Amino acid sequence: MTTASRRGRRLVPALALIGAGALALSACGGASEAPASGSSDGKFSYLGQTENTTIIGTLKTLASDQCKDAEVKAPLTADDIAGTQWDQQLQLLASQDSLSDMQMAAGTPSLMQQFIDAGQILDLTETLDELGVADKILPAADSTIKALYGGGDLYALPTEFNIEGFWYNKKLLADNGIEAPATWGDLVDAAATLKDAGVQPFAAAGKDGWPVTRLVGDYIVRDLGPDALKKVADGDAKLTDPEYVKAADAVADLGAAGYFGDAVGSVDYNAAMNVFLTGKAAFFYMGSWALANFNDAAQNQIGADNIGFAPFPAVEGGAGSIDQVPANVGIPVMFSKKGADDDTKAWITCIAENYGDVVLKDSGVVSGFALSSEPTDLPATTQIVQDTIKNAPSSVLWFEALFTSKATSVSQTNGGGLANGSLSGADFMKLVQAANDEG
Repeated sequence: MTTASRRGRRLVPALALIGAGALALSACGGASEAPASGSSDGKFSYLGQTENTTIIGTLKTLASDQCKDAEVKAPLTADDIAGTQWDQQLQLLASQDSLSDMQMAAGTPSLMQQFIDAGQILDLTETLDELGVADKILPAADSTIKALYGGGDLYALPTEFNIEGFWYNKKLLADNGIEAPATWGDLVDAAATLKDAGVQPFAAAGKDGWPVTRLVGDYIVRDLGPDALKKVADGDAKLTDPEYVKAADAVADLGAAGYFGDAVGSVDYNAAMNVFLTGKAAFFYMGSWALANFNDAAQNQIGADNIGFAPFPAVEGGAGSIDQVPANVGIPVMFSKKGADDDTKAWITCIAENYGDVVLKDSGVVSGFALSSEPTDLPATTQIVQDTIKNAPSSVLWFEALFTSKATSVSQTNGGGLANGSLSGADFMKLVQAANDEG
């Protein structure tokens, strides 16, 4: 798993990769010893990925200030593992009953479920209630984590929380008499108007595939309801069912009309970002991890104040709701049940109460924690995200979230075919369903 988010503008953020399902790891051979880890009496141990410095940096800040009392009783100790070996090493630690007091969660939901089923991970629903800080987790983040791990309880904390939707160039829409689309029909009409005016409607990374497949998943949950993809994962429905194919066909129709631009199959993440931020496309479906790009004046030539946000639109007559925000939790953290003594619970309390404020102030990261005070100096795009997260009653997962690793790969490999019109929705869904069936 690679989690070096916001480390350079030429790297795809880890949040995008996690949400895209690209972090499903196969075992990496050669490792025979677990890293020095596990709960130690009198200490609070944290294990993270070498590439990610945001979480440990925030914890160190908390240890020196807001969590000073917890630090005195149980000093923070940290270790790290390379992201490429993360899931493998977590499995090794779990097999030795040596998980740290706190660590970044597994990259694959199925591995997390194994830890949960084995009783190795702390049930945070019970713990946060016991500590009186359950209200510090925002409802949308809470529902995302619960849906991701397939249960009714919370087993990780949202150190990051990312919403997804259509970012748009306000000027291009205004110049063409277009308002932010509220329905899929509005979006299609807007795309037709823009193309007729010589404006590329959508920027998209067809080469990477996952930004396009996101549209398929979002259409499904808007049309069939928020549990539609879980029904596929549970075997109660198939992607090849007509009502599911309808979603892929809707996206394929956009591609066939040329709304994603020329040669979209060769456009990668960074190129798509550049297309939008240089004013060459009106809409850009992307997650809020893109704020780092939007707020960088060197990259953003259209101006941060010129960027608006529209949630994925409603599908006319659909069972889903436009306020069910597509989201992912980026890099959640879990706690070992074995290490959950009073000292660890003091840390959990302090993290729940203070992490969100500190990581936003120091790193510009929007988390799934409620803030103790509303910041007054956020960039406009960041404020949009913060307000959307705070007000969202629930969330929905991305298209591949509950797929097998093979189906995830097949989906993303063929997403570009939907965007350039070379693949029908029915054929796309056949390919992905077949991969899911193979396991």
